[in-house]
Amino acid sequence: MSEAVRASVVPAATRAEYCVIACAEAWRDAGEILASPMGVIPSLGARLARLTFAPDLLLTDGEALLVGPDGTVEGWLPYRRHLTLAAGGRRHVMMGASQIDRYGNQNISCVGDWNRPVRQLLGVRGATLNTLNHATSYWVPKHSPRVFVERVDMVCGVGYDHAGGARHHHLARVVSDLGVFDFATPDHSMRPASLHPGVTPERVREATGFELTFEGEVPYTREPTEAELRLIREVLDPGGARTQEVPDLVAGA
Repeated sequence: MSEAVRASVVPAATRAEYCVIACAEAWRDAGEILASPMGVIPSLGARLARLTFAPDLLLTDGEALLVGPDGTVEGWLPYRRHLTLAAGGRRHVMMGASQIDRYGNQNISCVGDWNRPVRQLLGVRGATLNTLNHATSYWVPKHSPRVFVERVDMVCGVGYDHAGGARHHHLARVVSDLGVFDFATPDHSMRPASLHPGVTPERVREATGFELTFEGEVPYTREPTEAELRLIREVLDPGGARTQEVPDLVAGA
């Protein structure tokens, strides 16, 4: 193989890169809404979406500036305007979850009884209002029964069984290192929407502390295009920070 041909061959996507794609898809065709990703891979996903299939997506520096995918300042977002977007359904946040249950209730506050917790975590923070006021997704870099639990120890982010018909409540997806999960079932219980290549339903069942709703054959998470892989590897994350959240593993291995 010549050097020119060798240079043009794009290596197979890794598990981390499938996770980036899965996070990016949360904002597909979202229009002009505020994206608030939390974590390296969700942030890469939001920036990739902005560069490809969600060109009107609004990104911030986490404080008061609107920025482009490369961090270039594009505008000012005063706090009052941020709150207007958030309270009016024009924001989509992707948060983490120390625990999450079958109906999408999320816990980031404590492990164990709230009165005498075994472990103190981040605290409720804005999770409750996020889930009630605008679209919310979750990112879990290590899928395990300790995170995917039968019942969360404390409800921070509100799931479908506690939402009470809130106007803007919408849990879009949960992305983990094993697959993508949503709540598109009659009772809004969690189901696998796609599994990353190399992941089996049996492995997902073993790593989940409750019974997932499987509906027929579950497809694989879509493959990144060559253009998307080049953007991830050469533009958005040439230093490979994504592997800090999901270790480098060729999908399917």
